[in-house]
Amino acid sequence: MSIKQSELILNPDGSVYHLNLKPEHIARDIIFVGDQNRVEKITQFFDNIEFSIQKREFKTQTGTFKGKRITVMSTGIGPDNIDIVLNELDALVNIDLKTRKPKPTLTALNIIRIGTSGSLHASIPCDSFVLSKFGLGLDNMLRSYLIDEISNHEIENAFIKHTNWDIRKGKPYVISCSPLLEKRIESDQMHKGITATAGGFYGPQGRILRLEIQDSTLNSKMDTFAFEATKITNLEMETAAIYGLSALLGHHSLSLNAIIANRATGTFSEDPLLAVDALIAYTLDKLSTPAL
Repeated sequence: MSIKQSELILNPDGSVYHLNLKPEHIARDIIFVGDQNRVEKITQFFDNIEFSIQKREFKTQTGTFKGKRITVMSTGIGPDNIDIVLNELDALVNIDLKTRKPKPTLTALNIIRIGTSGSLHASIPCDSFVLSKFGLGLDNMLRSYLIDEISNHEIENAFIKHTNWDIRKGKPYVISCSPLLEKRIESDQMHKGITATAGGFYGPQGRILRLEIQDSTLNSKMDTFAFEATKITNLEMETAAIYGLSALLGHHSLSLNAIIANRATGTFSEDPLLAVDALIAYTLDKLSTPAL
């Protein structure tokens, strides 16, 4: 049965609604960034750029780096934007946009997020790199889907117990990164741990301006949480959603963060742009090296 027009919305030129992309516009290896201005910070190193487009906060450029075809895309901020981006990217490779039917043979994308984040531990200093072994979703977006078969219930339950989580905020979920991409990207330069994904920047991440928050001690409880020696390393707004939708749709995903702030020590990177540039160079080098 064909997917209804109201469910899979296409633009008059046949491109997917929000991203304004057609299947031929994207590579199988895709780098996500949050900020649209960061797209060209990556593609400036490309050998060439074959395609470029922007609609709203979604900017996409595809080109080659050392002969490897790569797409770089800005997602904007938050799990809700990730819901749009992952579903529309999957539609580009796994749905025939003319017949509106899923393809009989599915394609798996390799998706790597390059972001910035704040560390929760003094042992993960500013300007270091974090590889998210797990994404811990505090945002509820993924709960709209059937996730029981892909989520880690042991870590979820341990976190709920440790933090005395108020279930009225929704049940946290935990999703693993892609083992394939983890093996390809990891090195002794990377700290590993659990990345917590919040649904907002202020209250959901424990920041208090003029509004009181439901649990003012949540960050300190997250600092002390560990599951089989794996700690929550950092807090941001996209990773768990990327991991969850990728796992459900059959794609590989990995989230990398340049640490530009340390919440434990109250410090901030002296040159956050340099830290991001270093992570970009590291990631492009790993992606352009043939997988074993």
